[in-house]
Amino acid sequence: MRRLLTVLLLACAALGVAVTPAQAHNVLTGSDPKEGAQLQSAPEQVTLEFDQPARQGFTQVSVTGPDGGRWEAAQATVSGSKVVTRLRPLGPAGDYVIGYRILSADGHPVSGKVTFTLTVAGAGTPASQAPAAGDTQAADLSAQAAEAAANGGAGMAIVWVMGALVLLGAGTVIALRRVASSPGETVTLAEGKGDE
Repeated sequence: MRRLLTVLLLACAALGVAVTPAQAHNVLTGSDPKEGAQLQSAPEQVTLEFDQPARQGFTQVSVTGPDGGRWEAAQATVSGSKVVTRLRPLGPAGDYVIGYRILSADGHPVSGKVTFTLTVAGAGTPASQAPAAGDTQAADLSAQAAEAAANGGAGMAIVWVMGALVLLGAGTVIALRRVASSPGETVTLAEGKGDE
C-alpha cells in the first residue's frame, strides 16, 4: 500500500511540474520610462523588460502621443527579456502611451501599456496618426500571434498534460500489480485477524 501511495504522489508531482511551464506567461517587470513618469525632456527610446525572454518576430510596440500621433521611429527589437523601440523626437506636452503586444516564452500573446507624461513640449512631428482598428499590419501581427499561441502554447500544454496522465496511469497500474502479486502481505493480514 505504501508503494501505491508513493507512486501516486510522484505521478501527481510530475503532473504539477509538467503543467506549470504551460501556464507561465511573461510579465512586465520594468520599463524606461517608468509607469507614470514625468519627463521634461523626451527619451530617445523606450525599453520594456519582462520576467522571461520574449519571442522574436511577434513583438509590436506603439507610442501614441496626446494628439493621437505615432512616435515610434522603428520596429521593436528583442534582446532576451528586453524589448527596445527607438522614438522620433517628441512633440506636444502631455500623456504618451506605450502600447505593447509580445509573444511570451510559452507561446501566448501578452499585451499591455505604460504611460508617461512629457511636461515640456518638443519640436518633433509624428510619423502618422494612430492606426484605425482595421489596420492591416496590426491585424496581421495579431493573427500571427494567435496562430503561434495555438501552435506553441496550447498545443504544448496538451502534450505535457497527456504525457503526465499517461505517466500517472502507468505508475498506478505498476503499483497495483506489485501489491496484488505479493501474497505474503495478504497472508500476514489474515493471520493477524485469526489471532485476535
